[in-house]
Amino acid sequence: MSLHKKRLVLVLAGCSLATGLAVSAFAASDANDTVQAEDAPYQGLMELGFPAPQEGELVHVPPTMADLDDADIHPELKKVIRYGYDLFTNTQQLRDEYVYNDMNCSSCHLGEGRQPFSAPVWAAAVTLPDFRGKNQHVNNLEERIAGCFAYSMNGTPPEYGSDEMLALSAYHQWLATGAPMYPSQPIYGRGFPAPDEPAEAPDYARGEVAYQENCAICHQADGSGHYENGQYVFPPPWGDGSNNWGAGIVRVDTAAGFIYNNMPLGQPRSLSDQDAWDIAFYMSSQERPQDPRYTGDVAETLERFGPTFHNRSLYGQVREEDGHVLGDHANYGEKGNIKPWNVGMSRFEKLAEE
Repeated sequence: MSLHKKRLVLVLAGCSLATGLAVSAFAASDANDTVQAEDAPYQGLMELGFPAPQEGELVHVPPTMADLDDADIHPELKKVIRYGYDLFTNTQQLRDEYVYNDMNCSSCHLGEGRQPFSAPVWAAAVTLPDFRGKNQHVNNLEERIAGCFAYSMNGTPPEYGSDEMLALSAYHQWLATGAPMYPSQPIYGRGFPAPDEPAEAPDYARGEVAYQENCAICHQADGSGHYENGQYVFPPPWGDGSNNWGAGIVRVDTAAGFIYNNMPLGQPRSLSDQDAWDIAFYMSSQERPQDPRYTGDVAETLERFGPTFHNRSLYGQVREEDGHVLGDHANYGEKGNIKPWNVGMSRFEKLAEE
């Protein structure tokens, strides 16, 4: 199928999250993968509960691995892109070297990193380098990927320029084929957009009930995830096997956006705004490995990184149900005291002196 002659495609991937389980719906015009909202049919997305693109939004349909076979690029580049895809969908093969929890990249970026409203990763390839508030300096694509290893994978990233980093970058950029660099218009389906503010403030007790009713069947009542033959099928949303306190999805609004747009799996936007916020609050009120930026004191860490990150999480807050201070521990999970080499790295010091 030509990269520039796609019809509406609705894909149901019937495999585990370890290989990118997701419902993915993509639409494109007959002329180009990157289209304006008014130029393309979006019935498939809308039938799944997603909104139609707004006028002027940039809509990009990432190529698939099947498209790669027919692509007019060097065979060696194809090999590297396939390796990047393999690492993205089965990041557990890097366990105990770069990954120290039970996550794959595709655990959060569903549909092999292609799915709208599930932080499709091609957007990073066309909007970076750019300033990032989390670490307060300009980041490129490799540094952004490295951050996912340090926080979401509770690990330590491959070196910049390594085979693994190059392959993952190549896969991101392949998915961006045809998309303009630094687009001036908003990107349709970017990130995990949060649902509307709920009628009532997010609540732990309501969230626990909603979690047990909607999430526990896959992720277990205690949040430990579902495993078969020693490998996870559905990842743990908290605990040592999950992302650490520095991961973006621990922010309540980000978690609410992921849940609302993607969960229960195969039923996006089937939960109410209130349920999504309540479940996010409940999940974000559970413990997980320590933020690798931890200074040794949770209050000090919160004061230091609250303005740029933890002001949207519950880190350092008192859990009313039992008085526990979230994040007040030195548990780094399986990683132990290994500190990711990229965390706290100084950048552009000469520019700061000007």
